[in-house]
Amino acid sequence: MSAWSNPWPRQSGCARRPVIGVLCCNEFSQRPVQAVATRFVQPLADYAGAAVVLIPAVSDACDALALVDRLLLTGSRSNVAATRYGAVREDNGPVDEQRDEVALRLAAHMIEGARPVFGICRGLQELNVLFGGTLTDALDDVHHCGLADGTQYERHFDHRHDLTLAPGGMLRDQAGLAAETVNSVHHQGIDRLGHGLTVEATAAEDGLIEAFSARPCGADVLAVQWHPEWDIGTSRASRAFFDRIGTALAINVRTIS
Repeated sequence: MSAWSNPWPRQSGCARRPVIGVLCCNEFSQRPVQAVATRFVQPLADYAGAAVVLIPAVSDACDALALVDRLLLTGSRSNVAATRYGAVREDNGPVDEQRDEVALRLAAHMIEGARPVFGICRGLQELNVLFGGTLTDALDDVHHCGLADGTQYERHFDHRHDLTLAPGGMLRDQAGLAAETVNSVHHQGIDRLGHGLTVEATAAEDGLIEAFSARPCGADVLAVQWHPEWDIGTSRASRAFFDRIGTALAINVRTIS
């Protein structure tokens, strides 16, 4: 007889937590690594009630469609390659073309299968490109923090600006407010909005699109340009983003027998 005794026995018939895939990035820390900031993962467990699976940004590394119910495309220190939206730029870096490939292909299959997809910062930009939109890097200091590399991590999201939430939008309805002040740290932004996307929020000063939504195949697509994971405890708009993820996760949860 085995001496092994599981200290955390699984309860028969209990509903499992829905699984959300979080896409990693290709980074280098003494050697190539798959990376995602912990701050993206924790709110999914704390506020959305999800179990998290990290998805490598390596082409054909795994069949993530068989593993996850929903998908979150996170922010990143890299830009979407200009060739992905038909632009030609000599300096578009830093880029992560494997991340582009996995994000666009996986998100397309998830959406086609009526599974919700969410985006933060780079994730918003990827989804806009997936829907046929374009990006710009001609952003001023309203949006680009521009902190030096030696700036303390805790100050990285100090830069903020006002935004307006669109009437009738899911974020405005979820948050219960018409305007909010959010952090702003990004090098790219939306130039032309993708086909079929509905604007959820715009920057108050220059009208840059800060959030959009869609339901092309019967499931939510929702993305924001700011970093809601950073100030979820103090921003109602940021909390609304994760609450919406939680609502989407609660639908059609499978049961463990």
